[in-house]
Amino acid sequence: MGDMGAAAVLVIDDELMVRDVLERYLTAEGFSVRSAADGEEALARIDEGLPDLVLLDLMLPKVDGYEVLSRIRDQGSTPVIMLTARGEETDRIVGLDLGADDYVTKPFSPREVVARVRAVLRRTGTEIDGEPLRYGDLEIDGDRREARLRGSPIRLTRKEFDLLHSLASRPGVTLTRTQLLEDVWDFAWDGDSSTVTVHVRRLREKIEDDPSAPARIVTVWGVGYRFEP
Repeated sequence: MGDMGAAAVLVIDDELMVRDVLERYLTAEGFSVRSAADGEEALARIDEGLPDLVLLDLMLPKVDGYEVLSRIRDQGSTPVIMLTARGEETDRIVGLDLGADDYVTKPFSPREVVARVRAVLRRTGTEIDGEPLRYGDLEIDGDRREARLRGSPIRLTRKEFDLLHSLASRPGVTLTRTQLLEDVWDFAWDGDSSTVTVHVRRLREKIEDDPSAPARIVTVWGVGYRFEP
């Protein structure tokens, strides 16, 4: 991605004021910004080429945000930060389930959004050095940001990969949800750990033989998660 300042951000929101404020703040911070006012326009923008990051309101006219999110995920691992109204807990969970990386609740401060954008891009732009980690038929290659199960590549979003690497690089160690948020999302959190919970669930569906009885990523009740080598 080269110079982080030139990262391209796509803002998708049907409220003109939200688009204006975010465009102004992000542009002032050196990002290259495009925007879309509804789902149809958003899909057209995405078809023109994926940006480095997407800010996405889920409640969109014409084509809803879930459909837009699915299209983005079909095309790759571009980070997506959802913009959701307070109290729309179920929408956030569904959004995270579909592969969003993070969320910001409205009303938000534009500075918070810029900080969150920087945090997500800082993580996704970094290479994780070191020898590939191998546990039985699971291989995790930080240099190539690639995981393989029984020799076949696993399709992971960037955050799923970061989470897997974070857990697997400390086998047998229990990590709290707060530790994982700080490590993987690179952000001091407001206490809501549903992001971690949903990402763990998605990871289990991809790497566990039986996701309902996980053997690799184990829940330590009341504490967090542990990777079993």
